[in-house]
Amino acid sequence: MANIRFGSQVYTWFMQGTGKAYDNKLDHMIKVAAQAGFQSIEPMVLEISESALGCGKYWLGDFCDPHRLKDALQAHNMELAGLALVCSWDNDTETPAEKEAADFTINLLKHFPGAKFGTVTLPSGRAKDLQRRRLNVARNVNAVSQRATDAGLVCSYHPNSPPASLVRTQEDYDVVLNSLDPKVTGWTPDVGHIIRGGMDVIATLNKFSHLVNHIHYKDFSGNGPEPWAQMGSGKLDFHKITEWLVQHKYEGWIICEDEAHIAVDDPDGVTMQNGQWCKDNLAPLVA
Repeated sequence: MANIRFGSQVYTWFMQGTGKAYDNKLDHMIKVAAQAGFQSIEPMVLEISESALGCGKYWLGDFCDPHRLKDALQAHNMELAGLALVCSWDNDTETPAEKEAADFTINLLKHFPGAKFGTVTLPSGRAKDLQRRRLNVARNVNAVSQRATDAGLVCSYHPNSPPASLVRTQEDYDVVLNSLDPKVTGWTPDVGHIIRGGMDVIATLNKFSHLVNHIHYKDFSGNGPEPWAQMGSGKLDFHKITEWLVQHKYEGWIICEDEAHIAVDDPDGVTMQNGQWCKDNLAPLVA
């Protein structure tokens, strides 16, 4: 039996109103994810949230308090899979705001042994100095991960694929993932972002298999500026990807992060569908 379980990412709810619709409602997201059959949730920590969005602190609001967060999780028999810290890391060193957000995330995660410390780059444009800025991402992520590792945490870097992302193509992956310090930083392959970046998912997993310590699933339609599909209805072969994880003795969470357009209006319903689809189609592969 593989030690693989399924969790839910909060970005599915974040899309409605760019955070405003579900601000300070992490307890609701935990409840729905549990009802969907997921066993964990992965919230985001947004360094930009207060100034740019007007939302509660880091988009955690009252759940910045680890005791409030623990109570909400325990009420639904859920675990914290990790926290995904979203920053640009576009400069030679961390900005004061980025360092503050990283240190906040590290201190919060100390209360949740086993939860991953995720680092996610906020897309900041590709128009100039691409190589220098890609290396800045790796340098800053390594610095953040070193502090987190020193605090007893396990770290994982998550690239993404919007047109403005610094880490979206095969060349970007080669530069940044090869520049990560594997002693302190693993990799979260997001299979939807990999295919959107023009790469083959299995080949990319094989190339950087030594770094894989967390994973995100989202489905890909290939259509439109936001080319996502609801779980199981797009082009990705999640059975084959899950079999790859089992064969490579992956242990940890498969985190579903559905960005299909329907999730903007009905994140609860999409989360319920995701949970049932994983139960019917993927859970037997890891049993």
